[in-house]
Amino acid sequence: MLNAHDITVSFSGEELFSGITFKLNPGDRIGLVGKNGAGKSTLLKIVAGDQEYDRGTMAFEKNISLGYLKQDIDFEEGRTVIEEAYQAFGEIKSIEKKLEHINTELAERTDYESEYYHNLMHDLDELSHRYELIGGYNYQGETEKILGGLGFKKNDYNQMTNTFSGGWRMRIELAKLLLQKHDILLLDEPTNHLDIESIIWFENFLKGFSGAIMMVSHDKMFLDNVTNRTIEISLGQIYDYKKPYSQYLLLRNEIKEKQLQSQKNQEKEIKQTEQLIEKFRAKASKASMAQSLTKKLNKVQRIEVDVDDNAVMNVRFPVSITPGKVVVEAYDVAKRYDENQVLENVDLLIERGSKIAFVGQNGQGKTTLAKIMVGEISFDGELKLGHNVQIGYFAQNQSEYLDGELTVLETMEHAATDGNRVSIRDMLGSFLFRGDEVEKKVKVLSGGERNRLALCKMLLRPFNLLIMDEPTNHLDIASKNVLKRALKQFDGTLILVSHDRDFLQDLAESVYSFRDGGIKEYLGDINYFLEQHELEDMRAVEMRSKAKSKPIDSSQGKQNHSNLKQKKKLQNKLSKIETDISKLENEILLDNQRISKNFEGDKHDDSFFKKYQEKKTKVEELMTEWGKIQQQIDNA
Repeated sequence: MLNAHDITVSFSGEELFSGITFKLNPGDRIGLVGKNGAGKSTLLKIVAGDQEYDRGTMAFEKNISLGYLKQDIDFEEGRTVIEEAYQAFGEIKSIEKKLEHINTELAERTDYESEYYHNLMHDLDELSHRYELIGGYNYQGETEKILGGLGFKKNDYNQMTNTFSGGWRMRIELAKLLLQKHDILLLDEPTNHLDIESIIWFENFLKGFSGAIMMVSHDKMFLDNVTNRTIEISLGQIYDYKKPYSQYLLLRNEIKEKQLQSQKNQEKEIKQTEQLIEKFRAKASKASMAQSLTKKLNKVQRIEVDVDDNAVMNVRFPVSITPGKVVVEAYDVAKRYDENQVLENVDLLIERGSKIAFVGQNGQGKTTLAKIMVGEISFDGELKLGHNVQIGYFAQNQSEYLDGELTVLETMEHAATDGNRVSIRDMLGSFLFRGDEVEKKVKVLSGGERNRLALCKMLLRPFNLLIMDEPTNHLDIASKNVLKRALKQFDGTLILVSHDRDFLQDLAESVYSFRDGGIKEYLGDINYFLEQHELEDMRAVEMRSKAKSKPIDSSQGKQNHSNLKQKKKLQNKLSKIETDISKLENEILLDNQRISKNFEGDKHDDSFFKKYQEKKTKVEELMTEWGKIQQQIDNA
């Protein structure tokens, strides 16, 4: 489908990556990983044709359709959600207009015998056939299915797109991409604006996708569940293995260990050869041998060990002062945005040292409650903070509050106090802003770099209650792991709004699920919540099915009960036969071993061979009986 050879890209005279070569085959689901700034999004843009490259070739098969989901999108105003989604069906919508025009003309004309009328009928037949062929009768249902999977409700379909946030508009763009049924999907951080339910739906969709996928993602669990191949960009090179991310890490470590061992052995051989050369060089009779060994040594291909970019953040969240036992207390909290009741009758009590995850579909009130806690928005009801509570807040769009015209250093200086101003450069260094990088303007930083700067800036103020809204967006996997470790070691109270299942694992000790204006507490980790949530959804489906099903009369109910009872009896009988067969086969196996070892001694033992044959005959009888009972169960 795609053959990329020797691709090289440089910015301002410095190479971002050099000599990258790879192929993209049908069925490949590639996770493109690497640190922020390594060139992942750049490579995706090059494949999409949105960016030039300095050297190399990019060859596609003929008639390949390619869909590209960017991080930033532009929407045309004036369309509803459903109208924007229908833009995925350009040919279908074009044919609909032509059919509407033809049908209008046919209704108005009376010259049934004319050539023009005949041509209209011919065009109607041709267009109708084409319309059916390209899915004209199915596209509306398919659109609603995709929009529903991505979290839209039916009453959202006729809302104008400009009334939705950037995250929801990104979902509409993703829906259009999935509806267009491309051969290749290029996805740049597609889960950033999806909630857990939508991510799980999206995973299942991509698993059934028959084309090729190449995506940038920092969601480890999503990568493991979807991809079958990993390409890592590190220090200008790529490492390409046909494994999901976690398996790739293990494999790459194994390869690196082998490289180190081979390099060690080679260095030992080279040292021995060099000693021989020095020894022979001193003797005239051995000079030719020394020259021969030197030539041989010069031809040796030195083994190189893959170089890792191990630079990571050094994050620590110190607790300012110890607060009272109760950190947050809320009674009957409610919040409405115009006609939208986001929160209603919410009661909450959070104790010191708790680590809590807020989860649920977008728009269910997670961020709203976080903003109420930090005093950003008004609300109805009562919420009070405990004694000595000091809040540190990382907003979902925290990096957008940074002034793009300031440098990294100036951003920190403006927020610093007299007490921590002298340690600003050390703090920036621990967040990977070193040397001249502190003089970069904020507007040229990548999304991940902005998030790191926002985290660093947050540490300039003391806190013992940390509220973080989607802190992992745009952070690379290595940075997320460092942040997770720091949060696990944080001795204060933690509230996390997140859709990243891997990040929440072993971090949040309880989960608050937001749905239909209320919240429900799950006293367990994210895995426990997902299990319970799935069971609750299954029960809801069962209840709907029961409500829709026709009532069964009593005689039919008695017959069903009798059938189930008979089937259970047969299954128990079948299970006993299987146990007997297994027992006899083990005995026969031991007898076979005895015969092979001591045939001469046993061949005159008639009783042994009689019992041996009886066992074999019994197994055959039981197998016949097993077949009959299995047939009865199938019929039942």
